[in-house]
Amino acid sequence: MATTSKYVCVIGAGPAGLVATRELRKEGHHVVTAEQSHDVGGQWLYDPNVGGEDPLGWSRFLKVHSSVYASLRLATPRETLGFSDFPFVVKEGRDTRRFPGHRELLWYLKDFCDWFGLTEMIKFNTRVEYVGMSDSDKVGGDLKWVVSSRDLKSEKVAEEVFDAVVVATGQYSHPRLPFIKGMEQWKRKQMHSHIYRDPHPFHNEVVVVVGNSVSGRDISMELANVAKEIHLSAKSLDISEGLSKVISKHHNLYLHPQIESLHGDGRVVFVDGSWVMADTIIYCTGYSYSFPFLDTKGIVTVDDNRVGPLYEHTFPPSLAPSLSFVGIPRKIISLPFFESQAIWIAQLLSGRKTLPSFHDMMQSIEEFYQSSDAAGIPKHHTHNIANFEYCDKYGENVGYPHLEEWRKELFLSGSVRARVNLETFRDSWDDYELLQAALLSPHFTQSLQRPSPDYTL
Repeated sequence: MATTSKYVCVIGAGPAGLVATRELRKEGHHVVTAEQSHDVGGQWLYDPNVGGEDPLGWSRFLKVHSSVYASLRLATPRETLGFSDFPFVVKEGRDTRRFPGHRELLWYLKDFCDWFGLTEMIKFNTRVEYVGMSDSDKVGGDLKWVVSSRDLKSEKVAEEVFDAVVVATGQYSHPRLPFIKGMEQWKRKQMHSHIYRDPHPFHNEVVVVVGNSVSGRDISMELANVAKEIHLSAKSLDISEGLSKVISKHHNLYLHPQIESLHGDGRVVFVDGSWVMADTIIYCTGYSYSFPFLDTKGIVTVDDNRVGPLYEHTFPPSLAPSLSFVGIPRKIISLPFFESQAIWIAQLLSGRKTLPSFHDMMQSIEEFYQSSDAAGIPKHHTHNIANFEYCDKYGENVGYPHLEEWRKELFLSGSVRARVNLETFRDSWDDYELLQAALLSPHFTQSLQRPSPDYTL
């Protein structure tokens, strides 16, 4: 069938932006990818220089994009993460662990970029500051978009008109903060984990860590070796066996319920009436979706971390397919899902695929919201998928292969081990048969990259 080539701007050269760039070019589109950093990687491009950043992330445009801390290791095994035709293999001289450090994933993304020749389409040190409709009377595929960007080296501002824009700016940069009485008046150090890099600045301090998800647990364990006391504040005291073991092991790590209030003298009062005098509070409370550059005349909004309305977490019905988002969903095996999103977007823009009608898309979104409400799912968890069946069904829109059983089981086995042995699950594992099934699968044996001969059981 005849297809159409569009002039497309991709915003961001992290995992979502890179695979979008590849798939759009593969479909015959002319692609320009704007990346504000000096290199690819997005969240995985570690940045130790956080001194100039607002510690609570209240700036409209943040100076630091990455929230990665120095010691961060992947929480899922590398075998599960690769794109469909580019497995995340072990390479000689690099981090060979199954749960490698963050730099190894950056190197994987750089390999992906080099292998597919994507660098030539990326404008580095380019921050997009405005995206808006060139003619707001048009809708959907007939729209064109004005994109204004700033060269961060020369400070020159450029403006271009595109047929379509793909937003792939990530989801772990703009801090999401709780509202705590006295928070704005508290005079001691407060920061979001977005700018946490290593434990040394907290030597001999009393630190309150708010939130016991992945970063809260990691940072608390790391601080236990240098801080005087760590007080971990959690929404629920019903914690996993793994976290319970960690708290039992460290004499200076304490568990508390949520914070009731903060006081000028340094007191942190918890809802059970207990309190501590703290030097620092670190908020490990997650991230908010933020698109400060995007002007859709109120069509797309972020309401309590729900980006909407979005059909299948990707397309705003009245603006699609000329505007789309890659990388919104959470609690998924991310890279394969981003790839399926990118393929669908590329084929919609070329005319190879079509979306349902505006009415049908809006009805689908409303039904999804209603079912989430009925299930008691908070609005700010709208994009938490946690469902392999949904990912497979999504991929069927473009014939993307279902997730392999070994990939699903390896992903789940890592999660199970983490709940039981939080400190050791990355290095002590018993899923040898699943690993063998993965390495002997077509994903590894028939792919562009092959595992190292040393990567055997």
